Amino acid sequence: MHEMTKRVIILPSLLTMMVAGSSYAQTSDDQNMEQVGQPPPAQEKQPEIQAIPDIGGVLTPQGRFVLEPEFQYSHSSVNRLTFRGVEILSTLLIGALNAEDVDRDTWTTSLTGRLGVTNRLELELKVPYVYREDTVTTTIAEVEPSFDQSRSLSGDGLGDIEVAAHYQLNRNLDGGPFYVGNLRYKSTTGKSPFEIDRTDDGIERELATGSGFHSIEPSLTILFPSDPAIYFANIGYLINLKKDVNERIGEFVIGEVDPGDAIRMSFGMAYAINQKSSFTIGYKNDFIGETDTEFTDPDTGIKTTQTAESLNVGSMLLGWSYQIDPDVALSLNLEFGVTEDAPDTTLTLRAPFGFDVF
Repeated sequence: MHEMTKRVIILPSLLTMMVAGSSYAQTSDDQNMEQVGQPPPAQEKQPEIQAIPDIGGVLTPQGRFVLEPEFQYSHSSVNRLTFRGVEILSTLLIGALNAEDVDRDTWTTSLTGRLGVTNRLELELKVPYVYREDTVTTTIAEVEPSFDQSRSLSGDGLGDIEVAAHYQLNRNLDGGPFYVGNLRYKSTTGKSPFEIDRTDDGIERELATGSGFHSIEPSLTILFPSDPAIYFANIGYLINLKKDVNERIGEFVIGEVDPGDAIRMSFGMAYAINQKSSFTIGYKNDFIGETDTEFTDPDTGIKTTQTAESLNVGSMLLGWSYQIDPDVALSLNLEFGVTEDAPDTTLTLRAPFGFDVF
């Protein structure tokens, strides 16, 4: 699954106040004093959303560096019924009918650094370390009595490193929404599915820690403050670059693989309970296109293309955040899948802390 990248906490009570400038020139000492009934200079209020990652928010101030340790656990369970044989009628099957249950657990620890280059430009680097474990239980139904066969697979190592840039498109002096443009690149530093150890039949002996494909994701984040709440939305397009694998797996040589691109969207609301605590609720959905894989028979040289079905990955989002002090926050995020292709649950714990570097 794509783990395409950003943060989201909303503490309206801790909005960063930045003076955008005065609309008049001050020519005397009297003008320097605050006058009754005169509106204050236009100010740029910058809400920050931290309770839900991967959505986006207003950026780190100039000269500020934020270091964010993160721990994430994801679990999914897949049940499949596989038939190998001849179907004579819809109710008459001659062959093997097997039930397969796959439990997938993924633990990811990562360290993310964000630097405020200017008040409207932020750069980001994320380095993950991944541990995966799958337990596959197969029930052989055609044998009397039926029996279960289980096997476990695991894999760990460096994941796919990501870099990103975020730019605030407007100054928002009129109280309207903020617009933030995002551009994210995901590398292939993790071990891909084509590099893992396999048997002569092509059966996996370990699990990959990366996708094996470079990807680029432009996106747009919209934040609309409505104290004490902030509404947010994000829409992006994930481009997965195709690759000529040229690896033999089992009886075939894998040629060009074109993974499906994805349309990604999310929206929700964050609400400040008090000056230190907030919660967030939202929804996100990834519509992942079909993947085309080219197979070549090494004996005959015949090439065939197999197309994998598209995926619909939708999850509800719940987030909680607590501001320990002005420089340190703690946030917990829970995602639970609402579509068949989504992971059952994903739990994320983050503890960003910041300091000035220039």
